[in-house]
Amino acid sequence: MNIDLTGKVALVTGGSRGLGRKISLGLAKAGADVVVASRKLDSCERVCDDIRAMGRNALAVSAHLGDTASLDNLITKTIDTMGRVDILINNAGINPAMGTLSDLSPELFDKMYAVNLKGPWYLASRLAPKMASAGGGNIVNIISVSGLKPAAYQGFYSTMKAGLNAMTKVMAIEWADQHIRVNALAPGSYHSDLFDSTASAIPGFEDGAAAACLQKRIAETEEIVGPILFLVSDMGSYTTGATLVADGGYLAQ
Repeated sequence: MNIDLTGKVALVTGGSRGLGRKISLGLAKAGADVVVASRKLDSCERVCDDIRAMGRNALAVSAHLGDTASLDNLITKTIDTMGRVDILINNAGINPAMGTLSDLSPELFDKMYAVNLKGPWYLASRLAPKMASAGGGNIVNIISVSGLKPAAYQGFYSTMKAGLNAMTKVMAIEWADQHIRVNALAPGSYHSDLFDSTASAIPGFEDGAAAACLQKRIAETEEIVGPILFLVSDMGSYTTGATLVADGGYLAQ
């Protein structure tokens, strides 16, 4: 059994940089046409140029996951241009609130809730009926290992990702009879613009992150893409309502 997504249309939020960019390119390499969505249209267009160079169709759409009107526009443009969506990767997320719970503000809570939990729910729930009418589909919600093993000073982020993990299970239950599989992926530490810039700014950050997992290293971004391809392909056809962990054996409790 091979990972072959030929003829599929995939939509990736936060698809213009970091993990989202790698996911978009990985899906295209597997044969999918890809809709790349993020707030910066020019960045999406650059990824789409790379996808078109592979011989696949691509569509760039500016969208904000925390704005439901923006997501409605994303859905409309995607369906009008590509005809359908077979695969949704809810990848976009933010984490601007590092600190103790007593120091964090209600405004930050609302901002993170809108992007990290409400947005993925809204996009998936509005696309699900369209997927069902086309015969089914696949949804992967990108959470985080911190949503399974919460850490101090990441209370808001851990809470939102834990909520998205729970919602993944509900989505899988509600949409199973519509031939829609829904799973979550929980990555650990991997090299990205955010991780690498944090590691540069905080002495010992990378060493500490590496020491926190059994493999004693930080993953390359491509190592997170492989599990996603498994989940959305026929190789994962008997997998739904699951949370796949790719964290190198994260040890923190």
